[in-house]
Amino acid sequence: MPRTMKAAVVESVGAPFAVTELTIDDPIGQEVLVEVRASGLCHSDLHIATQDYGYPMPIVLGHELAGVVVAVGDAVTSVRVGDHVVGSLIQFCGRCTTCLRGLTHQCRNGASLVRDPSLPPRLSRDGASVFPGMGLGAFAEFSLVHEHQLVVVPDALPLPAACLLGCGVITGMGAALNSSPVRPGESIAIIGVGGVGLSAVAGARLAGAETIIAVDLNPRALELAGRFGATHTVDAREADAVAAVLELVPEGVDHAFEVVGTPATTYQGMAMLRLGGTISLIALHAPGSAIELVDIFPNYIMRQMTIRAVNMGSTNLRRDIPLYARLALDGRLDLGALVAREIDLGEVDAAYAALGSGQVARSVITSFAG
Repeated sequence: MPRTMKAAVVESVGAPFAVTELTIDDPIGQEVLVEVRASGLCHSDLHIATQDYGYPMPIVLGHELAGVVVAVGDAVTSVRVGDHVVGSLIQFCGRCTTCLRGLTHQCRNGASLVRDPSLPPRLSRDGASVFPGMGLGAFAEFSLVHEHQLVVVPDALPLPAACLLGCGVITGMGAALNSSPVRPGESIAIIGVGGVGLSAVAGARLAGAETIIAVDLNPRALELAGRFGATHTVDAREADAVAAVLELVPEGVDHAFEVVGTPATTYQGMAMLRLGGTISLIALHAPGSAIELVDIFPNYIMRQMTIRAVNMGSTNLRRDIPLYARLALDGRLDLGALVAREIDLGEVDAAYAALGSGQVARSVITSFAG
């Protein structure tokens, strides 16, 4: 039987996250009904709520999900009732040539995981469809998800930390371990060390980077970066970030990771590179923003720089999330340090405001009273 639940709904672009009651359908086919125990607040959800990226409205956002499976469709094979799972926005069919090569983050058939319009909607209110953002809609008591977007994790892994594996951690860790990748002995500058940036620091450490430079405006973020493996930190309030990095690595770094999402920090990353270095663009830039490559770096060809757009850390969910979960349980990845605070479903707007004012890492919804 379909059930009612509380969810934080964005009615239109720019509207607040308003807690309301929705109806969530029963799972069919390869769908899984998950009781959400933890849902992380990622900046990407705020971008979608406040800027027009073309998503249907009204919408339930939230894509860092951890919870417990309570029901499964009749075609589900990878999870069972009672499993602890992490959900991710990566949608892959598992059948195309790209998926069969292991590049599931590049699958072009992700739309096949959503319900056909001829079927009842997954989420509704008074009979009208409400869009579950990124196939998840995890700012809610329950989430109805295709099994390909879920990965089973050990019961011993605390769910408030586990939920961050769904986006922030795999994006940052994967940028260093999969997308670039960073090689032993190389140097890396990471501009912006919130949750994703800290995960990139941890990934670079695991990859064997010799010099890991964390750049941020927030002293607390820089302190955490040291705990995650940064060998040096640069407080961009007190020093020219580019000059400080080049003082540490005069020839320039092998890799610059831009995890802020502005043209200014992108230019900084490019200026930090050695000859032939790579800048990885990890953060989502605002619609309409422009990078003036030729005007700012007229010699970019002579510098032989590589500009790489990183999507979700080039992650293969079934391979990478279990690995990172094991690292966390072994004490080699401090997921708990990424959880800034636990909040109620009704506190989403306030938590995003705190994040924008300089709070490090993630707030995580663990109470759904609304």
